[in-house]
Amino acid sequence: MAKLSPDRQNHLYIQEAARAGIHKPILAALYKAHSQPSLGDGETGLGISPANRIKLEQLNTLPEQIHCAASTIRSLSENLAKEGWAASDLWHAEKGHYTDRFIETVAAGYAPASSDTAAARIEACDSQLLLQAYLEDCSRDCQVADFPQNLDYLEGALLTLVSGISRYYTGLPWQRDALRSAARIWHGLDSGDEWMAKLADKVSPAQAQTEDESYLDRQLLQFIEQIAPKWTGYPHQVEALLRLTQLWRQLDSRESAIVSLRKNTSAETGLKILDPALIAFALRLPRSYSGKGYQRNALTEAVRIWHGLENRTAALVSLGVSAETLKAGKSDPAVLTSAASGLDRELLEFVRRIPAEYKELDSQRQALIGLAQLWRELETFEQAVRSLFDDLKLMNRARAGDPVAPPRPVALVPARPERWTPENIQIHAPILPDGYFTWAQVTGGGAWMPPDQATVDAAIRIAGRLERAQERIGRPIQITCWYSPAGSNAGAGGGTEHSLGDAIEFYCDGLTGNQIYWFLDPWWPGGLGRYTSFPHLCYIDDRNYRCRWVRDR
Repeated sequence: MAKLSPDRQNHLYIQEAARAGIHKPILAALYKAHSQPSLGDGETGLGISPANRIKLEQLNTLPEQIHCAASTIRSLSENLAKEGWAASDLWHAEKGHYTDRFIETVAAGYAPASSDTAAARIEACDSQLLLQAYLEDCSRDCQVADFPQNLDYLEGALLTLVSGISRYYTGLPWQRDALRSAARIWHGLDSGDEWMAKLADKVSPAQAQTEDESYLDRQLLQFIEQIAPKWTGYPHQVEALLRLTQLWRQLDSRESAIVSLRKNTSAETGLKILDPALIAFALRLPRSYSGKGYQRNALTEAVRIWHGLENRTAALVSLGVSAETLKAGKSDPAVLTSAASGLDRELLEFVRRIPAEYKELDSQRQALIGLAQLWRELETFEQAVRSLFDDLKLMNRARAGDPVAPPRPVALVPARPERWTPENIQIHAPILPDGYFTWAQVTGGGAWMPPDQATVDAAIRIAGRLERAQERIGRPIQITCWYSPAGSNAGAGGGTEHSLGDAIEFYCDGLTGNQIYWFLDPWWPGGLGRYTSFPHLCYIDDRNYRCRWVRDR
């Protein structure tokens, strides 16, 4: 059997380290230092052997070895602490990794006590090889932007963030998961079920059976408030709070959490997390708009703040209400009333454009929160924020079709331009009127946009020929690569042809590249190619002379 790729191995290390609350590089180091036993999946193990309730058949694949190794490292760490090892004996706080002494202890081998049913045996290995492999993997993990050389600040930063959790906790599901994961790791538990069992005497059966997990909040916040008094700096505590930070801030890695804490130790989440609720609120407005005065006023004020206009008059003028109408309306309200229908159309058009035009600017966010405040007739901005947090909590729990679920996005289809240019390309639009092929296929979904008019025109020309080719073949042409910048190696051939906009690699369901090639060969006027290493791909381009080729790759 094929061995797991390095990326897949690393994913397993990260996953199991997060479960067990250990430092991930020790798992990679065990794999490199041991390279045994030979496993049933064709891999080699991490030097983990059966012990107690862990049987040989439970250790016969690499994922099983990694899982058990993580549990066993946790067991060893806990036992050393019970034997009197201080946190500094296990963990080098300044460098942010295990001490040499701990690595040497792991290398000497470990046999868990008979009462430890989750741990197995770690066989002895070369301590210098293990240490070198451990430090090399640490170094690889730290190759992220702005990663600090000295982590002396980290302990204080973690505790500062934790001290603010209670203040900023709003009961959002991902916040609850962050606290629950920290509590699980802190207590050396493997799963949420084990943590729930630990709370069994504090939670009623009726609460435990509900889908709404807000009943856990009190216990979780009590745990958070007890962290500072119980902090000793052992590795599992560090990992628990790093996991809390990562999930609380919705970051992609443990190392990103470390970097973020150097810049900011606050637990404040900011108003940015309200964006999904704000967009959902905007999507619902057209259906609930009835032309009432407070609704019109709310939307007009939102327009003013959104566009940074000086006053309400400027907002109305921007919406098409003329200065003469405003002047006449001061003495005759009926004039403004007659203009209301046109104003309503413009206001609703503004609302419809919000989801597509929202750029997460502070002014835009303030406009939408203010809109919610006036629309919902709330007295303060803070009340509007709380109401939107409530929306967000409901959205996180909602099932598809629930009234509180986010409304489906609405597509805004702009008018087709008379001529395509690099500035007006619409990703969703067909290249040719009523054509099959779109600019999304040309640009890889917008990943590579044509830089100049010549490239755009080249794509348009070959699109016309491609439409005719598809019609002749009688099957849909599936694009794998069209335009890509020179040097991107996007295509199977890896050449520069794709940077011109008139070269395409594609396949047709059910046909081989040879079948397509033979069919196109008699009449395709430009370049036509195929690949021996990619038997279903075919290549065409729009050069002004006939060219045919076969390539290995």
